[in-house]
Amino acid sequence: MKTVLPKPFTFEAGPRAVLLLHGFTGNSADVRMLGRFLEKKGYSSHAPHYKGHGVPPEELVHTGPEDWWKDVMDGYEHLKSKGYEEIAVAGLSLGGVFSLKLGYTVPVKGIVPMCAPMYIKSEEIMYQGVVDYAREFKKFEGKPEDQIEKEIEEFKKTPMNTLKALQELIADVRENVDMIYSPTFVVQARHDHMINTDSANIIYDNVESDEKEIKWYEESGHVITLDKEKEQLHEDVYDFLEKLDWTV
Repeated sequence: MKTVLPKPFTFEAGPRAVLLLHGFTGNSADVRMLGRFLEKKGYSSHAPHYKGHGVPPEELVHTGPEDWWKDVMDGYEHLKSKGYEEIAVAGLSLGGVFSLKLGYTVPVKGIVPMCAPMYIKSEEIMYQGVVDYAREFKKFEGKPEDQIEKEIEEFKKTPMNTLKALQELIADVRENVDMIYSPTFVVQARHDHMINTDSANIIYDNVESDEKEIKWYEESGHVITLDKEKEQLHEDVYDFLEKLDWTV
């Protein structure tokens, strides 16, 4: 049986557009349900894939934040090229970091960072996450256990030299959060064991917008878009978008 990998998506509905951004080692499946929900509500959306994501992990280790940021900007331009003048952005984890960076780089209607890290993890911990991702990917491909372990040992021989750049990206965005004037809805899962949850307070406290809110989801973990409270999250994101000052 051939495994089908998630692909970037564009759901076209109404004149208002939302750029949806997945996390590090994630893919468009992280935000697909949110995209489908917004489509029913008349919002168009686009979710790009970052280079090296949604493909075998051997490709991921040769990519880095510069590649991924280019993919984010290409995603924004993709919506522009389709005629969408007003674009909001919602991102999970690293996608949340990129959503904030977009907020002080290009015009955006509103920003929804979800479980976005503002603290730096060590390269070792981040690399362990990459190895875990590689193992999960190989399981998803249906490979037998002994083959997976062999491939993981081989995989570990290729270091991921861009993790330092990833740390620098997070630090840089944290430095610039006070340059954000767009309405911002900070989303944070209470049971998020992947990041320091105080990140949410840092974002909320430092964003300069007069229109900002923060919500803690008491039942959810890091991938909040796929967790127990996803339906509530969908409604909350929609309510936030409805309050924005769209001209269309």
